[in-house]
Amino acid sequence: MGILFFKAYTPGTRHAVRPDFKELTGTKPTKSLITSSHSSKGRNNQGKITIRHRGGGHKRRYRLIDFKRNKRNLLGRIISIEYDPNRNARIALVQYEDGDKRYILQPESVITGNQIESGPNSSLNIGNSLPLENIPLGYDVHNIELFPNKGGQIARSAGSSARILAKEGDYVTLKLPSKEVRLVPKNCYATIGKVGNASHMNLTLGKAGRKRWLGTRPTVRGVVMNACDHPHGGGEGRSPIGRKHPCTPWGKPALGVKTRSKKKSTSIFIIRKRP
Repeated sequence: MGILFFKAYTPGTRHAVRPDFKELTGTKPTKSLITSSHSSKGRNNQGKITIRHRGGGHKRRYRLIDFKRNKRNLLGRIISIEYDPNRNARIALVQYEDGDKRYILQPESVITGNQIESGPNSSLNIGNSLPLENIPLGYDVHNIELFPNKGGQIARSAGSSARILAKEGDYVTLKLPSKEVRLVPKNCYATIGKVGNASHMNLTLGKAGRKRWLGTRPTVRGVVMNACDHPHGGGEGRSPIGRKHPCTPWGKPALGVKTRSKKKSTSIFIIRKRP
C-alpha cells in the first residue's frame, strides 16, 4: 500500500498522511457476504454508557470473514482485493473450485490471480492455511487459532504476525506480536505469512473530523475537570494530579497497569508474559 502526503492547504491537510488505495481492485462488496451492522455506541442492553467516547461515525456493513479457512483441499483464486471499514487490514475475495466465494484477510504480497488452499497437505506458500505442526520453525504466521476449529483469533490486524519458535509434544511455541511467548495446540490452523497493509501504522488522520467519521467522540483529560468529576481534577490553574499514580474517573489505577486476571485458566500456556 502506498501513502499520500499533502501540502498544507488547510490545517486538516498539513499533517495528514492517507492511503492511496491503489492495491484495491473491488469497489462494491459481494452481496451474499455482507450483513447489517448496528453500532452499540458504547452502551449496554440497558442503554447505559459502559465504554466512553464512542458514537456517531459513518454507517458500515459488516463483511463476513472466513477466519476458519475450512474449505479443505480445494484450490481458491483471489479475484479481488477490497477495503473493509471494520478493520485496518484489507480483505481478499476468494473463489474456490466449487464456485463458493469467501472473504479472507489479505496476506502480504498476495495479489489478484494468486491461488491459495487450506489443509494439512497444502504447500508452504504465503496465504495457505495449515495446522501448526505442519509449518516449519521460523515461519511467520497469522490468523492463528487458539482452539481447534474455533477460527483464527491471534495476529489479525494490519502488518501483524507471530513466529513459530519450537514444537514439543502436543503444543507449538509461538512468539506473538505483543512479544508474549505462548503454547498453542499443534492441530490449530494458521495462515502462512504476515497480514497485508503494513504501512497502515504510518497514517495520520490530520484532523478531529476524521476521528469522528470513524465513530470516536472527543476525550477530555481528567486534569482539566473539576474535583467532583475526576480524581485528577480541581486545583488552581495548571496543577499536578495530586496522586502517586494516574487513576480512572472511578479511582482505579490507570496507564500501564496490567488488567489480566491472575486466576485465568489459560495462564498455564504462557511461557513468557508480554512486557
